[in-house]
Amino acid sequence: MTAAETGRRVAIVGVSLSDCGRVDDATPYALHAQAARRALTDSGLDREVVDGFASAGLGTLAPAEVAEYLGLRPTWMDSTSVGGSTWEVMAAHAADAIAAGHANAVLLVYGSTARADIKAGRRTGNLSFGARGPLQFEVPYGHTLIAKYAMAARRHMHQYGTTLEQLASVAVQARANAGPNPEAMFREPITVDDVLSGPMIADPFTKLHCCIRSDGGAAVLLAAEEYVRDCRSTPVWILGTGEHVSHTTMSEWADFTVSPAAVSGRLAFERAGVRPREIDFAEIYDAFTYMTLVTLEDLGFCGKGEGGAFVEEGRLTLTGDLPVNTDGGGLSAQHPGMRGLFLLVEAVRQLRGEAGEGRQVRAADGGTPRLAVASGTGGWFCSSGTVVLGRG
Repeated sequence: MTAAETGRRVAIVGVSLSDCGRVDDATPYALHAQAARRALTDSGLDREVVDGFASAGLGTLAPAEVAEYLGLRPTWMDSTSVGGSTWEVMAAHAADAIAAGHANAVLLVYGSTARADIKAGRRTGNLSFGARGPLQFEVPYGHTLIAKYAMAARRHMHQYGTTLEQLASVAVQARANAGPNPEAMFREPITVDDVLSGPMIADPFTKLHCCIRSDGGAAVLLAAEEYVRDCRSTPVWILGTGEHVSHTTMSEWADFTVSPAAVSGRLAFERAGVRPREIDFAEIYDAFTYMTLVTLEDLGFCGKGEGGAFVEEGRLTLTGDLPVNTDGGGLSAQHPGMRGLFLLVEAVRQLRGEAGEGRQVRAADGGTPRLAVASGTGGWFCSSGTVVLGRG
């Protein structure tokens, strides 16, 4: 059941990031708290209003441990953990809970010191999901997470003629968008040649085809429409959501050129009652350049196999036909792990017209954008959550 079906509308009323980038003197719990406090301040609501809480990725009993650290005692909670799409899926669950009257205000929070932990020797650069269950059939062959994305990219290149230069242009445009963003970790311009000439990580991905590793946190507060009048900022409404699980074993993925966003996006647009061509900008999970390209296809911004041509010629930049990852994305801004919550923060800031000098996206008529989509992908294209957002 959606908000539109119950009549109780749901808005995002507060967003914030914690300190991001290189944060060597904070714990993940501290980043959660910093982001949460800032989001509540942004909303103008008192913490006593928050009766719902969602978090994943930290602690043995997430979100209980994080809620306790923040001094919250929620009567609604969610700990859904599906990788990068976690936060779009959580936003969908929270919106439905609020619409149904099970909660009034739900706080989503994430924080990670992924970069600092490696620098301090608290973890290694390897990411392993274990070797039990279905993964036991892939692990013996050294099939790493990045190898799965790389193999999918190669299939798209083979099937549709997508080029390395087209994939590289995604990274170049993400860096261009990061340039005017003071919160972005890497802001210096790069070229297609820079991307192509970098060290090979997993063919065809060189280093700049891959997301950065950073520290950081984010928080988003959703609330029922009756609380909006008490908020400081323009509400950004949840218009429609969708979620989908595609596969976990690569042998069960029917088509490497189709991501689960093909389903989650269709559902979100249908429930929002809008079409892709009405969207002013998009925030898309970009752990690798191929993710951006194929998700654009699957959300309906171009036809299947046309993503390579679509991303050329600056279309994704702040002044392009469809600005994408307007903060610089995971390729340049920040990527502390499950980055999906950062997509929602950036989308809200842009829809409010608060992105700042040189960063604010404009609608076709020159005004503040009205519609946006945030689409997160989890695992190795295993899951997707898509949220359509609207201003005013």
